[in-house]
Amino acid sequence: MTVYPVVKTGADVSRQVLADHPDLMVVAFRFDAVGAEGALHDHVHVQSTFVQAGRFRFTLGDAVREVGPGDSFVVPSGVRHGCVCLEPGVLIDSFTPRRDDFL
Repeated sequence: MTVYPVVKTGADVSRQVLADHPDLMVVAFRFDAVGAEGALHDHVHVQSTFVQAGRFRFTLGDAVREVGPGDSFVVPSGVRHGCVCLEPGVLIDSFTPRRDDFL
């Protein structure tokens, strides 16, 4: 079993790979302050996001919505997305295939 390091990805934001396989990766993103951002971006991976804790305003393509604990959604391949933290918390993201750039 591999223990992956916590990686700072921005102001008050960090990520830690929880598990990986060439076909799938699970990653925890921690947002420690209101206003912390997951910058708008896109990638070829299909992503599912589960809100473990906190509140976030997500942009997903042209849509903007607020999500909180227990909410989940899928980000299709190539769709521009990002978030702003409204209440500190943790997002659990799964990617298929694995995000090799996170290793």
